[in-house]
Amino acid sequence: MASERAASEPAEDTSLQVLRRLDTGPRGLTETEAQARLARTGENTLPEPRTPSWPRRLVRGLRDPFTAVLLCLGLVSAAVASWGTATVILALVAVSCVLRASGERRADRSMAALRALVAGTATVLRREEGGPPGPSPREIPVADLVPGDVVRLGPGDLVPADVRLLRTRGLTVHQAALTGESAPVAKTAGDEAGTGHLGSGGGADGAFAAPYLCFQGSGVVTGSATAVVLATGPRTRLAAAHGPGPGRRTQSAFDRSVFGISWVLIRFMLLTPPLVLMANAALRGRGLETLPFAVAVAVGLTPEMLPVIVTICLARGAALLARTHGVIVKRLPALHDLGAMDVLCVDKTGTLTQDRPVVERSVGPAGRDDPEVLRWAAVNAWWTLQLADLPAPDALDEALLEAAGPVGEEEDGVDAVPFDPVRRLATAVVHGPLGTHTLVVKGAAEDVLERCVLEAAERQRLSVFAAHEAQAGLRLLAVATADRPARTRGYTPADERGLTFRGFVTFRDALAPAAADALRRLTALGVTLTVLTGDHPATAARACRDLGLDPGEVRVAGGPADAHGTDGSDTALGRTTVVARCTPADKARVVAGLRAAGHTVGFLGDGVNDLPALRAADVGIAPRNAVGAAREAADVVLADKGLETIGHAVTAGRQAAGNIASYLRVTLSSNVGNVLAMLAAGLLLPFLPMLPAQVLAQNLCFDAAQLAFAHDRPGAAALRRPAVLRPRAFLRFITGFGALNAIADLATFAVLALALRGPDALDDRTVFHSAWFTENLLTQALVMLLLRTGRGVAEGRGRGPVGWAAALLGVAGLLLPPSPLGASLGMTALPATFYLLLAAVLGLYALALTAARAWP
Repeated sequence: MASERAASEPAEDTSLQVLRRLDTGPRGLTETEAQARLARTGENTLPEPRTPSWPRRLVRGLRDPFTAVLLCLGLVSAAVASWGTATVILALVAVSCVLRASGERRADRSMAALRALVAGTATVLRREEGGPPGPSPREIPVADLVPGDVVRLGPGDLVPADVRLLRTRGLTVHQAALTGESAPVAKTAGDEAGTGHLGSGGGADGAFAAPYLCFQGSGVVTGSATAVVLATGPRTRLAAAHGPGPGRRTQSAFDRSVFGISWVLIRFMLLTPPLVLMANAALRGRGLETLPFAVAVAVGLTPEMLPVIVTICLARGAALLARTHGVIVKRLPALHDLGAMDVLCVDKTGTLTQDRPVVERSVGPAGRDDPEVLRWAAVNAWWTLQLADLPAPDALDEALLEAAGPVGEEEDGVDAVPFDPVRRLATAVVHGPLGTHTLVVKGAAEDVLERCVLEAAERQRLSVFAAHEAQAGLRLLAVATADRPARTRGYTPADERGLTFRGFVTFRDALAPAAADALRRLTALGVTLTVLTGDHPATAARACRDLGLDPGEVRVAGGPADAHGTDGSDTALGRTTVVARCTPADKARVVAGLRAAGHTVGFLGDGVNDLPALRAADVGIAPRNAVGAAREAADVVLADKGLETIGHAVTAGRQAAGNIASYLRVTLSSNVGNVLAMLAAGLLLPFLPMLPAQVLAQNLCFDAAQLAFAHDRPGAAALRRPAVLRPRAFLRFITGFGALNAIADLATFAVLALALRGPDALDDRTVFHSAWFTENLLTQALVMLLLRTGRGVAEGRGRGPVGWAAALLGVAGLLLPPSPLGASLGMTALPATFYLLLAAVLGLYALALTAARAWP
């Protein structure tokens, strides 16, 4: 069991002590030992998330407050033998739950397909039992690695497990997925004591900084290494990040807005039936026989199509994004949150910039542009690559070769001393004039200057210049040369002395190709950017300025400038903010601060270090190539990390949210007005103002017409700003327009009395029911056209799904009462005079709606 203990014990012992604890050696394990350990420890795979079953998905759909209330109303309707109402309501509940479950299941299948793409092999040293004593390297699936295996790493390899380095040669590792630091980190196999622990007990940052440890999820940039596996599968740091952790998000923007509106309306619905029963019992002597009518009134107040409309709108938007832009929406309400998002938090690397540098300029010792410096640097890169047998140039060398063009033709290479992360230099030796060799040295500014023949004042001036360029967000390489007598003996780092300083080459991060256009689009959509990065503040600020963003004062996470900077004050003003040197906890803290300030926050991240912030945001976003833990924690998975895809997702979210808001505006305004008029009529008339079957028929017609909102295209105004449903403002809106609707209903009563010559006509219940049925459907058709989100009057009258649905609703209101179906529902034809007067009422109602909507 030694191998299992080693995964949780300190990794700062010497490599020999680690090998002994793991019961292994530099030659690796035998196949028999490896198979036994695999059976004991399990495969080297990350924990698979549990996929909910169909019944569980359906039950989860009932957590929506309106869906739960509809279910209760359906059961109550069945209890009072109102079978038609009960059947319709329960069918709507079932449709909503099935649509939501099927949409989430499609997203889960897409995520499973992404996980299946993540496969790989590792080069491991294994010995055959009874075979040759030496190990033989072989490729095996990463899943078959066990603690104690000795693996080899080379450029481009992914670190397959948590490992302790045994031997290294120029090894640098990219561990941005774990720490957020974009620059490669040098790693060595030294046995000096470190600061971290592999298991619990040490800070994560200390373990990641340990030069002799590499972790699953990292990638080798340069060099090679031999390492022993310390931990696999669920015992790795990457696997530990898959757990839910304390940062699991609370209610999202969608939850807060819809739940806020829902519970206020639910209180109305719970109060309405008792009020109707008590009023009819006290004033009209009617008791339990009015119970079906009271339930019908409660149903009339309920936006019973809300779960269906919401699910269809979100599912259609998610399907369109998946089909056209490769975006997977794992949690359907997250699409609404994208539409409501007004702050987007992003990392710099891979989002604003590409993960590679480009040459900015080359300057001589006097600080003036000098292309000869770039040529010498490129000669060094070319011959180091050729003579040191490196598999590929590193990022800076690649940038030098790209900027300088063809090099190496005028000089013949002799030897090379490759880059070493300790001395931070690389040297190429080429043939010089008249039997000499020229050493071309490039590397970190202070290390090159230290080896050059310079006056103290000149060395100080050049050091200040290098520091100034670094503060401006640029990376520097210093270049120097030296002529030596030609020789056949090889060159070593000891020859890097007495150099002549040639100049500096500066680099900046390559900007993401479409980042500038995407940022302009997001700004036009009212989304403010907040950059949270682990990089140097100057580097982050430089990238923002290159993209045309004004970062203002760049904050350092945890520093004095950040002490007051997490309340969203700058972002509230629409100003881009940058927080540098962010740890995972810092990112989550900034996101939580922005949410506390009232913003709807999205976070785009791709590494393990981004998990706390992904869970703290209203909507977590991860690219397809993110680490598995980030993809699992995110609500939305992008085809790539580009901001342009987020712009499309925001637009799709606002279209869905706009259609949902249109439905809520229309149905609740109409329903509130109808219920107020129905309560007044129930108290004034000697009979029920509408039969339960007529209420059900009216609701069915209106609900069927409102399905068109799921296919509508909101007006341009709805797409220019975040789509937020604010409960108080929304309730003021529906209360005001509901009162207008109630006034129109009461005016219809007066029109009916005039059309039929005298108030006694109101005692004709059949005519009253028919007239009010027609007026209700016609006013509802008007409301559908005039109260759509983001539409002006001219836009609201445009054709399209909603226009045609409103027209058909109006036709149903006119033709249904005199039809045979209307007769079976207790309705009859109306005199022509009534229609003329009703047209006048509807005209005044339309003018009132238009004027009220234009009121500031």
